[in-house]
Amino acid sequence: MAILLLVAWVLYRKLNNHQNLREFERLMRSLGTDIVVTTLSVVIALMFANWLLEVVKWRYLCRHIERISLWKATQSVFCGLTWAVFTPNRIGEYGGRVLFLKPRKRIFGVVAMGVGALAQLVLTSVAGSLSIAWFLNRFFDIGPLWGLALWLAAAGYSAFFLILYFNVKWINSWIRRIGLLRKFHRFFEILTNYSRKELMVVFINSIARFVIFTSQYCILMLVIIPDIEFLPMLLLIFILFFVQAALPTLDLFDFGVRSVTASYLYAHITDHDIAVMAIASCIWFINLILPAILGSVFVLKINFFGDTAS
Repeated sequence: MAILLLVAWVLYRKLNNHQNLREFERLMRSLGTDIVVTTLSVVIALMFANWLLEVVKWRYLCRHIERISLWKATQSVFCGLTWAVFTPNRIGEYGGRVLFLKPRKRIFGVVAMGVGALAQLVLTSVAGSLSIAWFLNRFFDIGPLWGLALWLAAAGYSAFFLILYFNVKWINSWIRRIGLLRKFHRFFEILTNYSRKELMVVFINSIARFVIFTSQYCILMLVIIPDIEFLPMLLLIFILFFVQAALPTLDLFDFGVRSVTASYLYAHITDHDIAVMAIASCIWFINLILPAILGSVFVLKINFFGDTAS
């Protein structure tokens, strides 16, 4: 609640700045309708490519649980997105998605989905932590010793996530050693079924998705703020992803957190605050709210107590 109140206050201050609003209006007028429509069309097309890759990844992860068709995987992914917007940190996505599996397979599905989520988290953590080290070294006077310490900490943090992901079966061993969780270890045994080769396939899929939603930000940034410096812009996008993954937020109100975070970060390289906030909000709507609206159609097909129709 405190985070939401702070975000609301910052948004009010930013949007009440008439100079920023006038500058944003000037930027948008200079683009022209054709460029705006073409740009948004490309970003929306990339959204569908992004979630199609997630559908393929989800179907691939389910191979050790239950064979599902591409269409059923599509329905479950979009249904999960609908549930995600109403739950903190997208927890509902797990429930919405696995309800398309047979009842006795659903808990295994949650674990399998966790493998895919971990692959995405690894990329966000590696790119984000290294970018944060760059950000603090470039824009803050922290000194060479602290700067080196930050780079080493970021490298160690990245290495931890990479090692954990490619040895995900270790989690099953850890569950066995924890008293309260030991009785659930049979659900985590599925982790031992994923070979390094299969984990690499999932990881490559996650890299492709990471490239796609990074490209969405880059396209909008370069079109709306053409004078922005490319490399700092790219690294700040990685930090934005990292912050989004770390903060406990609700997708339905996430646009505020995204907008304020983006505004703070990009204030170091551009004066176009409102443009940056508009870009973050646009990506939020296209990547999360639009798919959630589409997924609401599939929510009606869920059979909570039995197998959902294909």
